[in-house]
Amino acid sequence: MQDATLWRTLLGVEKTIVEDVNYDEESGILIASVRPTASMQRRCGECRRRCPKYDSGEGRRRWRALDLGTVPVLLEADAPRVRCRAHGVIVAAVPWARHQAGHTHTFDAQVAWLATQTSKTAITQLMRVAWRTVGAIITRVWNDTAATFDPFANLTRIGIDEISYKRGHKYLTVVVDHDSGRLVWASPGRDKATLGKFFDALGAQRSAAITHVSADAAEWIATVVAARCPNAVRVADPFHIVKWATDALDDERRTAWNRARKAAKENEPPRGRGRPPKDAPARPDSERAVKLKNSRFALWKNPEDLTEKQQVKLAWIVQTDPRLGRAYYLKEGLRTVFKLPLDEATEALDKWVNWARRCRIPTFVKLQKSIVKHRASILASIEHGLSNGRIESMNTKIRLITRMAFGFKSPEALISLAMLSLGGHKPALPGRK
Repeated sequence: MQDATLWRTLLGVEKTIVEDVNYDEESGILIASVRPTASMQRRCGECRRRCPKYDSGEGRRRWRALDLGTVPVLLEADAPRVRCRAHGVIVAAVPWARHQAGHTHTFDAQVAWLATQTSKTAITQLMRVAWRTVGAIITRVWNDTAATFDPFANLTRIGIDEISYKRGHKYLTVVVDHDSGRLVWASPGRDKATLGKFFDALGAQRSAAITHVSADAAEWIATVVAARCPNAVRVADPFHIVKWATDALDDERRTAWNRARKAAKENEPPRGRGRPPKDAPARPDSERAVKLKNSRFALWKNPEDLTEKQQVKLAWIVQTDPRLGRAYYLKEGLRTVFKLPLDEATEALDKWVNWARRCRIPTFVKLQKSIVKHRASILASIEHGLSNGRIESMNTKIRLITRMAFGFKSPEALISLAMLSLGGHKPALPGRK
């Protein structure tokens, strides 16, 4: 094999002439002098069209390439400028790197692959780059990847949700394809304008092809979905509906706890400092308050998941506080609705609404109004067997990615990393088929 071909192969470059290779002993860096082949010279850095030369630019530039063993490698070449009819005066394109990038294609590809496979520390140490540099690399890799396929092809059933990615109420709106399970789209923000960007990108024709949309009961999602794809069946997420009931139950638990604390304050003498004597009178109201305070998990958990100790505590609550016990059965009743066939679920949901309306527990009286408002989407979730379970699973994975993405300069880098990891088009390791 000729030396030029050997070096071109080792450096991972194409359509490139290797002019010279030198090793700088002082810095420990291998420097390869290169130039584009004749067919790749004088091309616009943006559109890659042939253009007349404008000037020699600011002299020679360097690009970071993959290490050869333990030796860092730099490519060095002239960086002339050309005059493009579309983009004006611009630095000429080079075949070994993206426009305005300081790293070669193979270097970018390896960093992007590592970002989807391993930890932040491993990437920065192995590739000898700062974490912010990783963010810039994966952003441009994803932009190139996204241009190679249609992310909205065959999109009919979607899930929409928001996820916090940073302190200070910073959120991403994410869209997931129910059929393929891949992340389709994400953008900073959680409002009508943000979700409107997704439907703008989708287009009116494809928006009309959406048949099912699952989401929580956020008004901003419902409003945009109703306006942009009115023919789609809107499906409420059972997890969020049951969570409403769980939150209402917890509100009632705190109310019962406060009632017990108030009774203890009114009916029992103040307790002095230190440990009470052995012959001190019993304090039933205080003990009841403590038990109610510590009953959260016995009330929250599904009956089949309760420990023996929690079952005893639940039985005690039902016996000693009928109102709180009634709130628990209301929560379980709503959860049971989602396990029934559609016909039975429809009847059971109507009965549950009537029960909650008459229960005289303010939080559940308020909850039944929300259930009535979203009745159609609740029954649609039962009929079509859809939920936001897939998107909640996606959100869990994005949260893990978010932990890695601390230190990125912008949310676009986080989105790029999430799309590369979860969008169905993971980057390939250079040199592998």
